[in-house]
Amino acid sequence: MPESLSEVFIRLARDDFRDSSPLYERLSLGVAQNADLLHLAADCRKGERVPNLFFAAVHFLLLGGGIKHALARFYPSLGGSYDGRADPFPDFRSFCGEFAEPIRQIIAVRLVQTNEVSRCAGLMPMIATGAKEFGGRPLYLVDIGASAGLNLLWDRYGYKYGADLTAGDRSSLVQIECAMDGAKLPTLPSAFPQICGRVGVDLNPLDVRVAEDALWLRALVWPEHLKRAELLGHAIGIARQQRLELIAGDGVERLSEVMGLVPAEAVLSVVRIFTRIPSQSRERWTALLADYGAKRDLMVITARPHGADDSDLVLTAFVAGRRSERAMARMQNHGDWIEWLNPQ
Repeated sequence: MPESLSEVFIRLARDDFRDSSPLYERLSLGVAQNADLLHLAADCRKGERVPNLFFAAVHFLLLGGGIKHALARFYPSLGGSYDGRADPFPDFRSFCGEFAEPIRQIIAVRLVQTNEVSRCAGLMPMIATGAKEFGGRPLYLVDIGASAGLNLLWDRYGYKYGADLTAGDRSSLVQIECAMDGAKLPTLPSAFPQICGRVGVDLNPLDVRVAEDALWLRALVWPEHLKRAELLGHAIGIARQQRLELIAGDGVERLSEVMGLVPAEAVLSVVRIFTRIPSQSRERWTALLADYGAKRDLMVITARPHGADDSDLVLTAFVAGRRSERAMARMQNHGDWIEWLNPQ
């Protein structure tokens, strides 16, 4: 029996928001019991995680600065706080009633497409390690499900693992800190490989030079996650100074076009983590990579779900037509911690 929308809000309150966003946990439980709000939330774009999209739309309107409402006092992202004593739900219900039409317009067209920069804590060592197999040749990066393409700029960031393992640009405003789980340590690169192209493919790519797109990315960060929001802001600042090519469309079909753009001396390096390939496209995806890898060198980084909130990062390489695959690390899905399984 399909899960009702009320049950979806209750499940996310329990499984996602609890211990991570007390505000969204309370609001989610409230929406689950309110017929009017459930009716409004039902207008969310088909296929999206409805609670995340619905709450992001409200957050977007509040962050925009043009609306003054008592609800803002519960949002840490707006200088407020929620300690569980005063109930935010009555103000939330009031806000949604007053601004139902703007909310409806947002949730009908926007997507949940968080660009989590901290995931680069896993991508950076994967790409740097994979690049060793190709003799220092330049990499042509392609990110499938790129959102705004911020993770394509992984080599512009600084990294710190645990207490003192560092890499990257320590002068960058984006300093990614990642806890380490386990005793295995990788050899982090002293210099990053040369990047000759950066292409992001997304169903609805976001341009951070457009104020509304940048604000939408910010709205997708939960209100209590101030450090994540600060990191995102710095990454947006860097992206506005860089040249990124963002392509709208299906990741599998557009990848076949991008493959024809890779310079002869470059190694195509495809990243696809936390972006699902529809079942009807999986065979096409596998064949596309195999056909290319039979003719030209290729590196592919994917994420394979492991637990409820972590994934194995898998490096697949085609070198001189020969394919190899290994899971190199296990990472919390937002990049909070990493465990190296097969360090190099």
